[in-house]
Order: sequence, then structure tokens, then C-alpha cells
Amino acid sequence: MNDKSELLGQLKIDRSQPQANKSKSPAVYMLGGGVIVALLLGGAYFVFGPGGMGAAPDAPPAPTTEVVSTQQNTATTKNQPTTQASVPVSNSVLNASGYITARRMATVSAEVIGLITDVTVEEGMSVKQGQVLAKLDPTLPQVDLDLAEAQVKVLEARLESTEANLAEAKRVLKRATELKSNDFSTEATVSRAQADVESLTASLASARADIAVATLSVKRQRERLDDHTIRAPFDGVVTVKAAQPGEIVSPSSAGGGFTRTGICTIVDMTSLEIEVDVNESFIGRVFEGQEVSANLDAYPSWDIPASVIAIIPTADRAKATVRVRIGIKISDPRILPDMGVKVAFMKA
Repeated sequence: MNDKSELLGQLKIDRSQPQANKSKSPAVYMLGGGVIVALLLGGAYFVFGPGGMGAAPDAPPAPTTEVVSTQQNTATTKNQPTTQASVPVSNSVLNASGYITARRMATVSAEVIGLITDVTVEEGMSVKQGQVLAKLDPTLPQVDLDLAEAQVKVLEARLESTEANLAEAKRVLKRATELKSNDFSTEATVSRAQADVESLTASLASARADIAVATLSVKRQRERLDDHTIRAPFDGVVTVKAAQPGEIVSPSSAGGGFTRTGICTIVDMTSLEIEVDVNESFIGRVFEGQEVSANLDAYPSWDIPASVIAIIPTADRAKATVRVRIGIKISDPRILPDMGVKVAFMKA
């Protein structure tokens, strides 16, 4: 009986310390709540997580696995006959990239300073050699040409006067000589007539030389006047129009708001070629006359036949490259200057 009483006494609730139990109850409640939440989350993961009773069916295997299986099957059946088409082997030994360049390209300007009065070309226009591109104000050179031509006329008139005086001096000398032979004239008269003939002969030669100089001056002024008409130096296409009527063109000037150094830029489309920079470590794979396949960045599927023209015999120290010129074997309006291009150097 005593043992049972002791056990019952241990089971009794001690209410002598209510404040201490009350202070501990919130912490106990929080700990218990955390345990319950953890158990609930673990159960949900077990039921609905991957491989759980509520999980969706397994997804099909990833593509990478198929690729690996295919590679393994290919490796195991390497020696067996196959009906698949074989991949062609590339014939190129080196690939490079570069740009389309023009060997004949000129920024056309005037040889003299002048006011532009007319520009007869636009971008994209085809021009022929000698075609008029622009005109400058010809007022002053025209006046200089007229003055030079007038000076030639004055000298020609002076020449005619000298020729007439010389003819008269020769007649005087002839008469004086005849009279001297008959003792009707003195030796002094004959000497004076002879001197007049020689002087007029020298004046005649001087007049002719003056006319030659004046004629050259006329030619120079005519060329100067012609310089005020700008013409195309060769056949090509205008790619840049750099001047407008009313502006001043000055080839020796640095340019400005109203001063131009050029009228337009002309490109000879028949002189287009490819320039690429090849790493000097691989320049030994390139040789003159080597066949090249080129593809423009704008038309990557278009193979352009070409061949190596020359290897420039110098290297770029900064880039460690060597420049190679490649000639294009066809002429096509789709090929334009400064286009990007990729080339493949073919095996010999």
C-alpha cells in the first residue's frame, strides 16, 4: 500500500509554482508547433515528391542520352555497311576573312580654287572617262584667256610692220649699192642701209619669238579655263558626292563649312579584289595562283571563284599578319567595295 501511495503522490500535479510553469509554456508550444510542421512537410514530400505515390509518370529520356546512345551504336557498328550519305571532306587548307577593295578609286577634285556653279552627278551614277562631273565659275580665267589672245594679235601686227620695214630696208640697200658702183653714192650710205637691214632682221626674229611666247600663254590660259571643268578620269561609278553648287573647292585646303577638297569619289567596279590578313604562322600555306573560294557576308551561300594575285612581301608587326591580294574571277553588281568576305584557300 505504501508503494502505491508513493506512486500516486508522484503523479499529482504540483500547483505550488504557477508562475514558473506559465513562463515556460510559450517556448514549449513553439517547439511543438515546429515539430508538427516539419512532420507535415516531410509527409507531403513523401507522397507527392519525385518517386512518391502521388508523383507523375517518368518523363522520356533527355536528347543527350539519345545522342550518346547513337554514338555508342555507331561505335559498335563502325565496321558494318551503312546506307547513310558520307559527309564531304573540305578541300581548304586555310580560312581567313577580309574586305572587298578597289584598285582604281579616286576622289576627283579641281586643280584650282574656284566657286562651284554646277554638279552633274549623283551617288550611284555610272560615268565615262572625260564626262563632265562639275563646273567652276569661269569668269576670271575667261578674261585672262581673252587678254592673252589679244596680246598675240598685237604681236602679230607688230611682226607684219617689221616685215614691211625690212623689205623697204633691203630695197634701200640695193639702190645704195648700185649707186656706189657708179660713184653716185658714198660708202657711208651703203653702210647705213646695211645696218638698217640687219637691225630689222633681228627685230623680225624677236617679234616672232614674242608671238611664240604669247601663243604659249594663250595655251596656258586655255588649260586654266579648262581646269574649271572637272571631268571623270576613268570609267566607274560615283560612290560619294562631296560638294554642292555654291561651295568653294580648294584641293590644297583642309576643308570647312563652305570649302571642299573634292567633288566626288569614283570607283572602277572592274578593279575590285579581295584583301585579307593571314596570320604569319600560316602564310606558308598560301601561294600565288592558288584557287580560293570566297563568300560575302551578305550572301553566305554564294561561292565566288577567285585566286591569289600576290602576297605582299611585308608583315604587320602589331598584328603579326601578312596581307594577301585575291583576284575575283567574275563581275557581278552584288559585289561592292568594303563588303566583308570570308575566303577559303584550296589545296593545290
